[in-house]
Amino acid sequence: MLTWKEERTIPANIERVWVLFSDENIKRIMPNVVEHTPIERKEGVVGSTYKQSYKEGRRIETYIVKTLAYEDTVNRKYLEIGFSLAKAFEIQTAFTLIKMDENTTKFIYEGSNKGINFLGKVMLKIAGDKNNNKVVHDFMETVERESLTNVPI
Repeated sequence: MLTWKEERTIPANIERVWVLFSDENIKRIMPNVVEHTPIERKEGVVGSTYKQSYKEGRRIETYIVKTLAYEDTVNRKYLEIGFSLAKAFEIQTAFTLIKMDENTTKFIYEGSNKGINFLGKVMLKIAGDKNNNKVVHDFMETVERESLTNVPI
C-alpha cells in the first residue's frame, strides 16, 4: 500500500482555494479528469456519488467516486473521497484547507492507494514511492498555481 501526506502554504484566501474542489472547477486541478458527473447528491454532501472518467495516455478509466467526509467552515475545509480503480486499486484521498489568515491557506493532501488483487499489488510495487511522490507534488503545484489565478469565488 502507498500512503502520502504532504503540506504546503498557499498565499491565497481559503475560499479561493476551496472553490477549486467544486464540481464546476475540479478539471482545473485534475486536468486528466475528462468527466465528472453527479450521480446522487446527498444532503450534507457525505455519501454523494459521482461518475468520473480519467484519461491516462490513450486509455480512459471510468469509476464511481464517493464522498466519505465533508466539512465547510470559515476556518477549515475538508473533503475525503474514495473509489476503486480498474478492479485493482482502492484509493482514498483527503484534502484539508486551514485558514492561516485572510490571504494564507495551509493545504494538506493525504491519501492511500491499496492494491486489492494480485495485479494491483504488483503494479504498486513496480510504480513505487518515487512515481507516487511526483504525482502528489504535481497535484499540489497545480492547486497552488490555480489558486493564484483569477478564480471566481
